[in-house]
Amino acid sequence: MTQRHSRTTPDDATVAADASQTAAAFTRQANEFSREMPERSAELEDLMTGTARDPAHPDDLPTVAARPGERRTIDDLDVGDRVDDFDLLVALGRGAFARVFLARQRSLQRIVAVKISRDHGTEPQTLAQLDHDYIVRVFDQRLVPDQEMKLLYMQYVPGGTLLGVLRRVRDTPAETRSGALLLAAIDATLEARGAIQPTDSSLRDEIAALSWPETVAWLGRRLAEALDYAGRHGVLHRDVKPANVLLTAEGVPKLADFNISFSDQVAGTSPVAYFGGSLAYMSPEQLRACHPRLAGTAADLDTRSDIYALGVVLWELLTGHRPFPDVDADDPEALDRMLALREAGVGPDAEGTLPPDCPATLRRVLHTCLDPDPDRRWPSGAELARQFELCLDAHARDLVDPPPNSRRPALQRWTVPIIVAASLIPNMLAGAYNYHHNKTLIIDNLAPLVQRHFDQIQYVINAVAFPTGAIVLVFMCRYPLTVPRGLRRGRRYDAQTLARARTDTLLLGDRIAAVVFALWAIAGLVYPVTLEIIAGGIPTGAYVHFLGSLIVCGAIAVTYPFFLVTFYAVRYMYPVLLPLGITSSDDDRNLRGLGRRSTRYLAVAASVPLVAVAGVTFLSPEQIPQVIGAVRVLSVGAIFAFVGAYWLFRQLETDLQALERVVSNEPASRTG
Repeated sequence: MTQRHSRTTPDDATVAADASQTAAAFTRQANEFSREMPERSAELEDLMTGTARDPAHPDDLPTVAARPGERRTIDDLDVGDRVDDFDLLVALGRGAFARVFLARQRSLQRIVAVKISRDHGTEPQTLAQLDHDYIVRVFDQRLVPDQEMKLLYMQYVPGGTLLGVLRRVRDTPAETRSGALLLAAIDATLEARGAIQPTDSSLRDEIAALSWPETVAWLGRRLAEALDYAGRHGVLHRDVKPANVLLTAEGVPKLADFNISFSDQVAGTSPVAYFGGSLAYMSPEQLRACHPRLAGTAADLDTRSDIYALGVVLWELLTGHRPFPDVDADDPEALDRMLALREAGVGPDAEGTLPPDCPATLRRVLHTCLDPDPDRRWPSGAELARQFELCLDAHARDLVDPPPNSRRPALQRWTVPIIVAASLIPNMLAGAYNYHHNKTLIIDNLAPLVQRHFDQIQYVINAVAFPTGAIVLVFMCRYPLTVPRGLRRGRRYDAQTLARARTDTLLLGDRIAAVVFALWAIAGLVYPVTLEIIAGGIPTGAYVHFLGSLIVCGAIAVTYPFFLVTFYAVRYMYPVLLPLGITSSDDDRNLRGLGRRSTRYLAVAASVPLVAVAGVTFLSPEQIPQVIGAVRVLSVGAIFAFVGAYWLFRQLETDLQALERVVSNEPASRTG
């Protein structure tokens, strides 16, 4: 039977961090000694580099070597011993599986912190597979086979851990927390270790400008990428917690301590071989695997369990409190109580700890990380990283997750009236101008009987054309009109239906413009033919007037509804249809295509006042006074309308670019 346990002793990452701190302090004191007593600096250098030797005892430190029949353990090690290539100078601490010493590596003549553990586990082999910006790097390992000891030395990360940042968070009022808090915690650690604070760092400037929720998302995105990288290499961490996240001097997090990780890429390993972790950060399935009376095992865990633990870490970092109440570890029913709390989900008390400036997107992302059901969490670190990237994109996150004070949810319920008004009003104005223009230049010059017949025919044409156009539009727009309403009512749709609804939503403005243009084109053909029939012929100039009016009114009726409808569709309809974590090349392509079409519609809108003025040149001198007033109104109105269309175009351009970032299938940025 596999023995299950949790670690209650100080973890190795914390000990390693203390080792780094002591090493730096050691070096700082040595530098101060050299400045105060320069005559003895050479002697000190010899001592630190190992070149000073007693002639009678060239190898003056005792080597760890057992007498025949004797086997020494790591508990027997002491300062002054030599283990393989390392002289043990200072005992720095003890972890659950190892001891850490400040040591001098003889071969490279340098001071290092070395972790010495029993020769079991696969941490070096596991970390050897991982070469990532946000995972601490292992330099090398050495084995002492006759003593079953393993020596591991790693990358020096000087900025402390998230545990130190968390202590500062708890001492800082929520309203004053910002990215500067993270930098202040790092700088305090650097100062204590005698390290130099970075200057002229664009990365630190970026962090300093962030709010505290954005800082948490900034850290979360990088740690999610680390989990994704490890997961793609078959590695589970299984002990994600603040003490296991080290920080560089610039604030970049690095995941450390894979002591109880599991890799399916290392021969002879098993997920239950060295199973443990920190109870406060465990997922429900990991708690069940720890429980002696439940059926779960460590083999049931995957990256989603690490994602859960990361969610707990980031919630605690954001609020200063874990999302679940603490449970006394000495309580015999502690595991049952912890499991019950996690399976119940995040409660209202924890919700109340979220800072007022926490974006709705970050709240949603953390809730998804902490879902009791692994199937409802983010399936990979890559998708989680993209969601954290969304949290850092103010415009995109407000589109996908409207803030509480947004008018967007209310306007989403008025989809049909808004689209009808946006389509109908410009067409009514265009129709009014068209009627006035043609009546003044053509109809009023016909016989009274012909005028009456023309009015009757016009009513018939409008009575047929408008309902027909409305029916065609309703059919073409059925997905954008029905699916968002169904989603608001809790209905579920498959991915194919949602994809069709998103595509049709982005085509909404184009389809309305196409139907409207078709109606105007039909009218431009039917009216002259009808007049030709009932009047027995009309002047050739009348056809020119019909054509000019059709061009101007058609441009009005097509471009302005396009911008009004498309702006509403992109800002208020399309985000509702985006499933969480979507990455779709089709959506990306559709958004880019809409941006290109918008530019062409804007060019048409700019041409309306120019065409209206140009049309006057085709009139005879006696006709100009009859229409000059209407042309002036049209020209001035079209100029103002173009300004409005241009404003909508720029808003639309910004929205499309933000949504492209949401649906982009490119991996999250690896900078910083």
